[in-house]
Parts: sequence; structure tokens; C-alpha cells
Amino acid sequence: MSFVTSHQEGSILTLTLDRPQALNALNGQVLEDLDEALNGVDRNTVRCLILTGAGDRAFAAGADIAAMANMTEDQAAAFSRRGNEVFRRLETFPLPTIAAVNGYALGGGCELAMACDIRLCSENAVFGQPEVTLGITPGFGGTQRLMRLVGMGKAKELIFSARNVKAPEALEMGLVNAVYAPEELLPAAKQLAARIARNAPIAVRACKAAMNEGTDLGMDEAMAAEVREFSGCFETEDQKRGMQGFLNKQKNIGFENK
Repeated sequence: MSFVTSHQEGSILTLTLDRPQALNALNGQVLEDLDEALNGVDRNTVRCLILTGAGDRAFAAGADIAAMANMTEDQAAAFSRRGNEVFRRLETFPLPTIAAVNGYALGGGCELAMACDIRLCSENAVFGQPEVTLGITPGFGGTQRLMRLVGMGKAKELIFSARNVKAPEALEMGLVNAVYAPEELLPAAKQLAARIARNAPIAVRACKAAMNEGTDLGMDEAMAAEVREFSGCFETEDQKRGMQGFLNKQKNIGFENK
């Protein structure tokens, strides 16, 4: 049985962490199932991916502590490397990704949400990196992504103190893009995904590639990356269709992903 389920509606694919009895905690099998789910994404038909958690209590409550408790240093290194491989793959996945965070997103769950392009959350969402209370550091990218999202000082405060953050504060600090009532969260994520999916998919993917690459480069190199992605959109059918549609005052252009 897979701990990650997949459901496609039109051009939107929803991946759901499906281990609610353990608050969707991340163990080795969940990581493998998530990686396999990404392998199964049809990039010709899917234009936006939503990641959420089963149940109404947790997106992912963290890494599975019972599975980690007796790890050796070498085993812990392998577990951290594998988690980072899967999360980095999600972060750099060609399609835009939206985390719909319902309930707890702690430790590895917070790190998983941060690996997505956009984060929406429910009013009962709680974020945090509590690893220092367990005698360890974040191991799936928390020390790196959190500071890039909320700034070095705030990230150090949250990680060093292991303080949890509720939805309003997460919104205020820029950790999430928007907050919704629990019953409105997934519909809102699907609405945003549908709006993204209406746009030229080659162009959306190029924007993601340019932004991901540019964030770790100096400005001159980053602008060169933008030039490459910008020019690469030209001579595509979508570029021709989009510009001609604009000139003809056409609505609902209907991009074909080619």
C-alpha cells in the first residue's frame, strides 16, 4: 500500500500523503512513495501539482521519530540525504507546485511544504522546526530553506527556540501565501492551480527554472539565466498563439504545451 495517493482532475494533479493514523509522519517508505509519485506525473497533461495531507489534523507532523530513535550516525546521514534528494527533486520539479497545508507541518512536514513553490494553509495550521528539542538539527533542508523564505534572523529564532508558528504569524512572516478556513483550503488550492494551468505551460516552467536558478547566482549570471529562458519560449506554438491572441484581443487562448 502506498502512503502517497494521486488524483488528477483535468490538468491538475493532487498528491496526498496518506498516513493519517501517524499524522502523515515521514519515514523511509513515505519518501520512496513520494519519489515514485513524482515519477508517475505525466508532464504532457499535468500543468500544476498540489501536495496535501490526508485527514484534518496534519499535513505532515514531521519525520517518524520512532524510525529515527535508534539510528546510527551513518544511518542518519543516509536518511537525511534521501530526504533531501526527494525534497530537492520536488523543489526543482519542472511543474509549479502548491502545498495545501492542513493542520500540523512540523519538522520534516514544514521542510516538505517549503520545498513547494507556493504554500497555502488552513486556519488551524501550525508550522515549526522542533528538532533541537530532540537533540538533532533539521535534516531535510530546514536550516537552508527557512532562512531564504523568512530571513536569517527569524529563521534562527524559530530553529534555535523550537517555537511553533500558527497560521496568522506564518502569513505575516511570508512563510505562507494565504490562509483559509479548513473546508476552503483545497478548493482554494485547486482554484489557484487552475489559474496557473490556464497560462502557457512552457512559459510557466521557464519562469520557475529562471527563478530557482537565479536565487543562488549573482545578478549578472541570474539575468543571463533569464535571457536564456525568455528566448527559449520564442518559436514555440504557445508563444505564437499567445501573442497573436493578444493582438486579436482574444480571450481563453487555450495553450497546447508545445
